[in-house]
Amino acid sequence: MADQQALDEVVRFTSDLIRIDTTNRGGGDCQERPAAEYAAEQLAGAGLEPMMLERTKGRTNVVARVEGSDPSADALLVHGHLDVVPAEAADWSVHPFSGEIRDGVVWGRGAVDMKNMDAMILSVVRGWARQGLRPRRDLVIAFTADEEASAVDGSGFLADEHPELFEGCTEGISESGAFTFHDGAGRQIYPIAAGERGTGWLKLTARGRAGHGSKVNKENAVTRLAAAITRIGEHEWPLRLTPTVRAALAELAALYGIETDLTDVDRLLEKLGPAAKLVEATVRNSANPTMLEAGYKLNVIPGEAVAYVDGRYLPGGEDEFRATLDQLTGPDVDWEFSHREVALQAPVDSPTYAGMRAAVEEFAPEGHVVPYCMSGGTDAKQFSRLGITGYGFAPLKLPEGFDYQALFHGVDERVPVEALHFGVRVLDRFLRTA
Repeated sequence: MADQQALDEVVRFTSDLIRIDTTNRGGGDCQERPAAEYAAEQLAGAGLEPMMLERTKGRTNVVARVEGSDPSADALLVHGHLDVVPAEAADWSVHPFSGEIRDGVVWGRGAVDMKNMDAMILSVVRGWARQGLRPRRDLVIAFTADEEASAVDGSGFLADEHPELFEGCTEGISESGAFTFHDGAGRQIYPIAAGERGTGWLKLTARGRAGHGSKVNKENAVTRLAAAITRIGEHEWPLRLTPTVRAALAELAALYGIETDLTDVDRLLEKLGPAAKLVEATVRNSANPTMLEAGYKLNVIPGEAVAYVDGRYLPGGEDEFRATLDQLTGPDVDWEFSHREVALQAPVDSPTYAGMRAAVEEFAPEGHVVPYCMSGGTDAKQFSRLGITGYGFAPLKLPEGFDYQALFHGVDERVPVEALHFGVRVLDRFLRTA
């Protein structure tokens, strides 16, 4: 069981890590090293021997192994990223890098994405060291750089250049799972991630004939690009149900006493009410235009126009995604991946999933655990290159009205102290017995 010191430390560690500004704007200027040094110091205090590894100066990763009691068991990867997305201080109620603890809540960028989980991991292994406890399986602890961009300096670098550090790992856990989802009708749902949509960030380029803005121009690159972007934005992607999403729909339908009619999924989602939010983004591929670049003067028609699209595809859906983009962009617009990562799927009938479910149910007996697929992605994509099956499991017990998902990359990101305490207890229980 987690001791009182572990409960105190998780709050302090979360606050301390938030105060270390590890903003990742995607241009390579992020410096995770101070946070990595902090994490390594805490791991060393637990009697571990952390390694600090960099592909690029200052973009630091930390890896340590905790020896388990069963040498015949497969190892488990437990990972969290150290970088955070940008935050504009003027938009926040408190400074985003203050780590302020107010009214039982820790405030700041990274409070839920995901310095809270980093702090949980540190406090759990330090608690074991004090109590002389060991997990059943070997654990590989990894704190990574660059997750909020391409991961080339983080998990991608570790997977490609240091695979030996993950020897024996068959499964892993990280962010975005086992948080409280309140359905507005008194039910508390704890979704555990057992899949991720693939990442297909796209660059679209339209070329045409440059010319004077006052002249007729049937080869206008901006017009061609705008037409393609409109087609992409208005496209209705067909329904595609993966095994994870099917399992999610079945368990949610059972929870609400609804027939699982997969011949009319949109109607089923309507019947699920607010709980539909857990699956509605993962029943189809998607492509959302996000950025436009064209021209240099108002009265000059440019010869080239560029747009960027955030594309996501389901496990098994990449070929359809590519073919659809070929059709939507048409003959006058070229597209390429600016960043691409695989879609993931994990079994929901595995002993590891059962262990996560049991750990949550022990400390939240009123809760209902269900599987779900993440609409976005995590470092589990890169670690999958090593044959590691990834789950999202960063447990938090949240009060009603606390919109966890809206705080990811949002303003006034924060986490209740009691949620951190719950996370430590659940994580401790799961990791010792997994």
